[in-house]
Amino acid sequence: MMENMKQFEEAFKEFMLDTPFADTAHDLSHIQRVVKTAKQLAVAEHADLDIVIPAAWLHDCVAVAKNHPDRAQASKMAADKAERFLIEIGYPHEKLEGIHHAIVAHSFSANVPPTTLEAKIVQDADRMDALGAIGVSRCMKVGGAIARHLYHTDDPFCSSREPDDKNYTIDHFFVKLLHIESQMHTMSAKQEAKRRTEFMRLFLKELGREISLD
Repeated sequence: MMENMKQFEEAFKEFMLDTPFADTAHDLSHIQRVVKTAKQLAVAEHADLDIVIPAAWLHDCVAVAKNHPDRAQASKMAADKAERFLIEIGYPHEKLEGIHHAIVAHSFSANVPPTTLEAKIVQDADRMDALGAIGVSRCMKVGGAIARHLYHTDDPFCSSREPDDKNYTIDHFFVKLLHIESQMHTMSAKQEAKRRTEFMRLFLKELGREISLD
C-alpha cells in the first residue's frame, strides 16, 4: 500500500461527505463499513490495497434511489465520477482502470461480473453489509424509505406465493438477502457471510414466532 494512502483516505472521506446519499442505508456509515471489510478481505486475499481502498470509499459516489429507473446505471456513473476525482487529486494513473472496474462491478443492478480479485473483494465487502444485524437494519430502513409494508399478512414468508419485494420488506430476504452467501467470491467473505446469514435466518424464525396468529 502506498505511503500516503492515509492522506488520500482523508480526501476520499471529504469527497463522500459532499456527496448526497440515495437513502440513509447508503450513508457514510455504510461506506466506512465497506471500507473496513474490504481492507480485511484484501489483506487476507493478498489483493492490491491501492485499488481496493479508493474503490470501496467511492463506490456510492453517485446517489440513485433503489426504485429509480436509472438504478442500473448508477455504478457506471459512480465509476466515471470517481475516476475524474482521482485524476484531480493526483492518484496514480495506473490504478484507475482497476478502480473503475471495481466500482462498476460492485452493483447488483449493473449485473457486471467482476473480473479482478480487487473487484471481487469490493463486491464482496459491499454485499456483506447487506447481511447480519446491520443487513436486517438496512433492509428495514430501505423498506421504510420506499413505503413498503413489512410483511404479507396471510403469507409472511412466501410459503405459497412468489416473493414481492416491491411491496413487502420481508420478501426481500427471499428475493435477495438469503442468496448473497452463495454469491461471495473470496473464501474469507464466504466464511463471514455464512455466519451473518445464519443470524438472519434466526431473525426470521423469531419474527415468525412473534407474528404467529395461532
